[in-house]
Amino acid sequence: MKNNMTKAQYNEYVKTKVPKSPVISDCIKAFLVGGIICTVGEVFIKLYMSIGLSLDTSRTATSITLIFISALLTGLNIYPKIGKFGGAGSIVPITGFANSVVSPAIEAKPEGYVLGVGAKIFSIAGPVILFGTIASMIAGIIYYVI
Repeated sequence: MKNNMTKAQYNEYVKTKVPKSPVISDCIKAFLVGGIICTVGEVFIKLYMSIGLSLDTSRTATSITLIFISALLTGLNIYPKIGKFGGAGSIVPITGFANSVVSPAIEAKPEGYVLGVGAKIFSIAGPVILFGTIASMIAGIIYYVI
């Protein structure tokens, strides 16, 4: 404890130093940013269906498009600004995941394409991919056995 403060005194001291979080405005921003990303996804689904793709194929094409746009915006340093504004709303699964793959690679670019970008691109996403693969295998084995 700081200067032999009691626990209660320390907690009061911390309350005076920690800034209040604007929870309501953060939630509204997250809702708006996440909603815009999802709306863009729906627009792409309708666009792809209008050119003759099936619903399933349109969904796949939309996922690929959102991944590409997220990676491009990350590379142009726009997606981090969206993330700073929208917080959790920018972590809509597919765009947030693409951002988490591209960001470390961009930061490691000065180290070179092989030892920098190639080595760092999966530093954050790698464990997620690994866990997802293992969990899928276990689920598949359980499904097969039962």
